[in-house]
Amino acid sequence: MALALLLVLGGYFALRSGSNLPSWLGGPGKNKEVWTKPVRADCRLDPANLPQTSQSGQPINNLHTCEDAILDAHGERVEITGINWFGMETGTYSPHGLWTRNWQSMLDQIVSLGYNTVRLPFSNEALRPGTMPTSINYELNQDLNGLTSIQVMDKIIEGAHQRGLKVLLDRHRPDSSGQSSLWYTDTVSETQWIDDWRMLARRYLGNDTVIGADLHNEPKGEATWGTGDPKTDWRMAAEKAGNAILKENPYWLIFVQGIEQYQGDWYWWGGNLMGAKKYPIRLDVPNRLVYSAHDYGPGVYEQGWFEDPSFPRNLPKVFDQHWGYLVKDKMAPVVIGEFGGRSVESTDAEGEWQRTLLTYLQQSGIGFLVWSINPNSGDTGGLLSDDWLTIIKDKKELYQAYLAPPIKSGDGTVFGPPAGDIRLLYRNNAPDANSSVIAFTFRLSNDRPTPLDLSHVEVRYWFSAGDLLGRTMEATVDWSAVGQGNVSTKLQPAAVAGQDHYLQITFGQNTNKVEAYSYSGDTIIRIHKEDWSTFLQTNDYSFVASKDFSPSDKMTVYVDGKLVWGNEPR
Repeated sequence: MALALLLVLGGYFALRSGSNLPSWLGGPGKNKEVWTKPVRADCRLDPANLPQTSQSGQPINNLHTCEDAILDAHGERVEITGINWFGMETGTYSPHGLWTRNWQSMLDQIVSLGYNTVRLPFSNEALRPGTMPTSINYELNQDLNGLTSIQVMDKIIEGAHQRGLKVLLDRHRPDSSGQSSLWYTDTVSETQWIDDWRMLARRYLGNDTVIGADLHNEPKGEATWGTGDPKTDWRMAAEKAGNAILKENPYWLIFVQGIEQYQGDWYWWGGNLMGAKKYPIRLDVPNRLVYSAHDYGPGVYEQGWFEDPSFPRNLPKVFDQHWGYLVKDKMAPVVIGEFGGRSVESTDAEGEWQRTLLTYLQQSGIGFLVWSINPNSGDTGGLLSDDWLTIIKDKKELYQAYLAPPIKSGDGTVFGPPAGDIRLLYRNNAPDANSSVIAFTFRLSNDRPTPLDLSHVEVRYWFSAGDLLGRTMEATVDWSAVGQGNVSTKLQPAAVAGQDHYLQITFGQNTNKVEAYSYSGDTIIRIHKEDWSTFLQTNDYSFVASKDFSPSDKMTVYVDGKLVWGNEPR
């Protein structure tokens, strides 16, 4: 966790300090004007004329489309430049990497790199009630313990919101066994596929963190476009699902991928959008359509255009033919939902393809989602190394030069790691209010993106000792996860709100830091009088009878003398 934290914060503070910044933050990016392409004046307002607040009154900055542009509720052009974080579509039923990383530190790393959107693949199986994730390290992700797969999705979306990130939901597989050529299978019917999308649309209605639905990942094989056959016509199915979603949640963008083969022209799975020229997608809510192609290099498959003598100069024509024309002809916006590869060097075909593609996207104003943050994508690798911590430098630098600005949230959330809190969790080990001991266990939760140096921390437990009659009291550290010898206690007099003492708990210079988004472990404390006579704890400010761990604001926490948790008695 320490190394993960250094990497996350190193990237974050590099952004804030102006070192190696993407162009939208004033650094040496290649094209500072690319994401400011003009749009028609009449495009600025959403023709759907939806309320700009949720049912709870929360402001919504919903997105809409016009010609080749995606715009926010203020009429400002936005571009999706994000990254895929896969895993929820597999048998882990949760994003990968949580066996070695904290989920919030993963999101911190994504925002520190400047990506404005996360594409979150899932399977229909992961949405079933009671489906529990596997392979999560709950010591590193204690707040995910006991959550179902869809509740983990809720957490990821909540965390993305706190960081100003957007989320695109991607139905990647019907079940964890693998991708499917068509949108339905023997185990997941078309009706179930649509019903699951409707459920998600209702679940996140009014939450402008979730920008839309990527209906089905990589239609291929027998999938057709515009044939009118309800068993294979992906265009018909996409319209049916898209309109069902928009009845539940008219704020969402509907992302429609291509197919593999159109009238004898073979392309990447999900990448062939040639049929949309004659047979465009028609949605009941206007200005909600985004076409989404997938494009890959020779590291995935040796397509014929990679062998052309004019490679890579031939690539723009290939892109134009299969999906780029939609933007050039101002039919609809396009976002490349997946692209990536192991090499970004200018000296090999894989790297030349990536560089040519990014230049084409930049010049066309087309957004993209890198595949992937995960290192465990077999044919492309990821932005992280196999340790799930170290960023691959050359990939980071290439992609970062093409990133667009963050997409604003309706509530004005600031883009970047959130400030976070320090919380104290308390459990009473002697819950009887009349007892010869005051006994409790506490732990500190560091919900910040930076480590907590315990040597700067003081904890106070406020109580009334009663009539000591010349006797003394003693406080003992019975055990501590940070080392019993690293914890010191001192009984201090107090004269506030009827409390005559507080126990001061401090930590030594050699105490390990509490890493970002983790816990200190337990510390067990006992206070008793010299003769072990009874405390009457009903009037003790910090006394709570609960035997279960829960946040307690009646104990106070200070960092460098500043109150950071709890409320002092008054």
